[in-house]
Amino acid sequence: MTRLTRADLEKLPNYVPGRSPADLARELGIPEAIKLASNEVPYGPLPGVVEAVTEAATNAHRYPDMGVVALRHRLAELYEVDPDNVATGCGSVALAEILVKATCLPGDEVVFAWRSFEAYPIITATAGATSVMVPNTPEHGHDLEAMLAAITPKTRLMFVCNPNNPTGTFLREAELTAFLDRVPADVLVVLDEAYKEFVTDPEVPDALVTYGDRPNVVVLRTLSKAWGLAALRIGWLHASAEVAGAIRKCVTPFSTSAAAQAGAMAALAQADEMRRRVDLVIAERGRVTEGLRALGVDVPDSQANFVWLPLGDRSLPFAQACEQQGVIVRPFQGHGVRITIGTPAENDAMLTAAEKAL
Repeated sequence: MTRLTRADLEKLPNYVPGRSPADLARELGIPEAIKLASNEVPYGPLPGVVEAVTEAATNAHRYPDMGVVALRHRLAELYEVDPDNVATGCGSVALAEILVKATCLPGDEVVFAWRSFEAYPIITATAGATSVMVPNTPEHGHDLEAMLAAITPKTRLMFVCNPNNPTGTFLREAELTAFLDRVPADVLVVLDEAYKEFVTDPEVPDALVTYGDRPNVVVLRTLSKAWGLAALRIGWLHASAEVAGAIRKCVTPFSTSAAAQAGAMAALAQADEMRRRVDLVIAERGRVTEGLRALGVDVPDSQANFVWLPLGDRSLPFAQACEQQGVIVRPFQGHGVRITIGTPAENDAMLTAAEKAL
């Protein structure tokens, strides 16, 4: 048979989204299933978002602003940075993909911890680059010394997810600064801060503030999590003007829809309400962590909106048992289970399901 696609893609893992709660509810014959698998904030769109999206839809026959100028300037104003240093895209994962494509040619290497965000090896492979996956420490976090040792002349980019997805573990400023000081100047370091809004530890740095002036550092953010825009796909990054300009050049034209831009502008006007909702998640994070530890699971401290259960080979059976109780969690078989923090009632249901599953 004639091959029409790259042979190496056969070995590429599929990105696994959270299972549909509607499908599980139908299977179990229950009114509703609880989805705690995709790190979404459970409180609905922020005020004004639906109205802004609806209004934008009246011009669906027109192309959106390709430069995303208003949104870039609003982000720059909100975070006190220069608009020339900002680029936007369809979620932070799309920008991560473009960063790999903008830095790597076939045979170049991308270094990241493992486990970390499951899209990293996928976007690396599709760019024709090579993943260098550095095992996590026994405490489920980044092994920065091993990551430094993994750098070779072929290394073009490094991903550092802080807090780390899916483990929730985090790097403090002293260790991260010491790491960045030792990375070669010609290697781009992407600090993926998708969960920055959920950080409460004062020793975890705000990379925009602490490292924003470093030419080889990119700070990656998203509006999918804390800002409640997962379905609209808005991510952004801060980088040197040179890098940010190159990324804007590589973004697929018109890929950030007018509805997404309008929804993002409306959401960013609701910073206080975003903070209130995030604080609810943070409070529940502590309660859920202690509840799971009481069941005998060694749950590491998390600075994200999810917790990690290092269940190893028991991960998939645990997730399947939770699903039988109508609760969807995210297993990484052989490693662990990630559980998103939901509403108090959802978390109570999860803890009950977890107790039965364990």
